[in-house]
Amino acid sequence: PQAAAGIAGIAKLLLAMEHGQLPPTLHVSEPTRHVDWSSGTVRLLTGPVDWKPGGRPRRAAVSAFGLSGTNAHIVLEEPPADTGQDAPTDPAPRPRSGSVPLVLSGRTEDALRAGARRLAGRTGAAGEAGHPADIGHSLVASRSAFEHRAVVIGDAADPAGLTDALRSLAQGRSEPGVVTGRADLHGKTVFVFPGQSSQWAGMATELLDRSEVFAQRLAACEQALGAFTDWRVTDVLRGAEGAPPADRVDVVQSTLWAVMVSLAAVWRAHGVEPDVVIGHSQGEIAAACVAGALSLDDGARVVALRSRAIAEDLDSRGGMMAVGLPAERAAERAARWDGRISVAADNGAVSSVLSGDGEALDALGEELRGEGVRAKRVPVNYASHSAHVDALRERLLRDLAPLAPREGEVPMLSTVTGTWVTGTELDAA
Repeated sequence: PQAAAGIAGIAKLLLAMEHGQLPPTLHVSEPTRHVDWSSGTVRLLTGPVDWKPGGRPRRAAVSAFGLSGTNAHIVLEEPPADTGQDAPTDPAPRPRSGSVPLVLSGRTEDALRAGARRLAGRTGAAGEAGHPADIGHSLVASRSAFEHRAVVIGDAADPAGLTDALRSLAQGRSEPGVVTGRADLHGKTVFVFPGQSSQWAGMATELLDRSEVFAQRLAACEQALGAFTDWRVTDVLRGAEGAPPADRVDVVQSTLWAVMVSLAAVWRAHGVEPDVVIGHSQGEIAAACVAGALSLDDGARVVALRSRAIAEDLDSRGGMMAVGLPAERAAERAARWDGRISVAADNGAVSSVLSGDGEALDALGEELRGEGVRAKRVPVNYASHSAHVDALRERLLRDLAPLAPREGEVPMLSTVTGTWVTGTELDAA
């Protein structure tokens, strides 16, 4: 009862707003004579009083005094007036075609199949099923996620195909568009942000057209970048006339940053929150923004000015090469080139990236391929993560001096140090 003290008063007040009438105070027919009611504007309601909307917003307060001494006070204001306009029955156009995932889960495999059977009955009922995209959204946004999971992937233009796939799932039959598995409910969700070379022609254009969350976040990124660039991210993504080439380092890195930050917003809008963020190379800038360690304006400053410095001071002066060797062996092979090549990234047990002078990389690559070792040049013409970037230090210290990093809301693991960062250390130095 203590925790609920005052709830009845709130309910009474809300009903008074709804019906436009203040009810009389209970058990009081005459105000007490010990209060001079004429000296102020406070009145005790001994009868109902009209309280119709109009003019200023109606506001009222409720106080609750618990027997143990707990006091609470709340001020309520009426909601905005109804404009009288009918809400659109279909506020956003639905795509006629395109891939649609239907995500299902259950505590057991039998429960998962039963859920698929019920959904198949719904989607297969003529005139009753909603649009596949709406069904997919509801399954993700309004259902609990259990251990046994499945995703049915089909075309929005083919509801019958989705229904057939759901029936196959219900019967335990394999189907090309059905993926099943068991989730580790005790695991954590990690957002991983890649570096350059993860782009492709036309990327994100479908999301721009179909996801309001993505489009709004990308517009915010574009506005932040506008302080440092004279081109628009959306023009680059759509290949608009007059847009700069997408493979130019200062263009591609800023564009990737905007896309990655916007993708994270989409995941969060669907209820997927990161427990940890991690970024590779320039992906760390997006990771820091999503973690809350860098503001959007600061992230734009870092990616735009850093990539501009690379384009102006390092372009065509080196290269990078992915090799199928562990980092230790890659370092041994690079040591023969007297500092002209170094290990840029340790990507895995048998995968590394070398960086340095282009001619030296070509020569070493030929040697490695002759030995049956994978060696492929990365499509960049500068030597990132090598001694070459030392030439940018003083310029970047000046350009990034205004940064105001803060403690992040999401833990971030640095791929540079291999340690956790709080966010406050992400300054120009």
